[in-house]
Amino acid sequence: MATPHNSAAMGDFARTVLMPGDPLRAKFIAETYLQDARLVNNVRGIHGYTGTYEGVGVSVMASGMGIPSMAIYATELYSQYGVENILRIGSAGAISPKLKLRDVVAAQGACTNSAFPTQYGLPGTFAPIADFTLLETAVAAARRMGIEMPVGNLVSTDNFYDVKGRTAEWGAMGVLAVEMEAAGLYCVAASLGKRALALCSISDHLVTGEELDAEERQTTFTAMMEIALATAVEMDRRERP
Repeated sequence: MATPHNSAAMGDFARTVLMPGDPLRAKFIAETYLQDARLVNNVRGIHGYTGTYEGVGVSVMASGMGIPSMAIYATELYSQYGVENILRIGSAGAISPKLKLRDVVAAQGACTNSAFPTQYGLPGTFAPIADFTLLETAVAAARRMGIEMPVGNLVSTDNFYDVKGRTAEWGAMGVLAVEMEAAGLYCVAASLGKRALALCSISDHLVTGEELDAEERQTTFTAMMEIALATAVEMDRRERP
């Protein structure tokens, strides 16, 4: 059952997988929130755990950085391990002046400067979007928790270091923030008939210059984590036979 990037056996992953970029954030979520969490994958140090949350099976595994890395892990989880829902829970840099550090945003859509969607050979430009059921479930969960969660477009860039200094220009089209994985995840999910949603916590701000350090990004994005976990529980209720 193992793939080149995943040593887990069939059945080791739950139907819903939470995917932070950072393996240490995956470890933090498993140790903080999951009961009876066990390590099911550690190929290349990409921690993958499965346990239960409020009695529901949930997995959490890192995606690494960038669309190619996300696409590898998402493709294998969807196509080889029976995963139905992937929720990216990552960090993003704010473009909108309305956002502040640690805000949680939901990516209804994901613009991109990546060539990744061209592999599908479509006669135009594919618009990567979230699964609506996951999105509305996450929005409802955030409201129950009293969390104001903006919903809109993110931009998934291939360039962490913005040499030309143009990333912030996406803000003129209402894009909320920049990250590096959502568009790839949405493309893979669409191509395989699966569900995907990206939730991101604001780790830095392209307008104000504010930023969080690595430890804060690893351990303080708990609102985002709890929205994702509540979404996983509700999706289990909806999808259970």
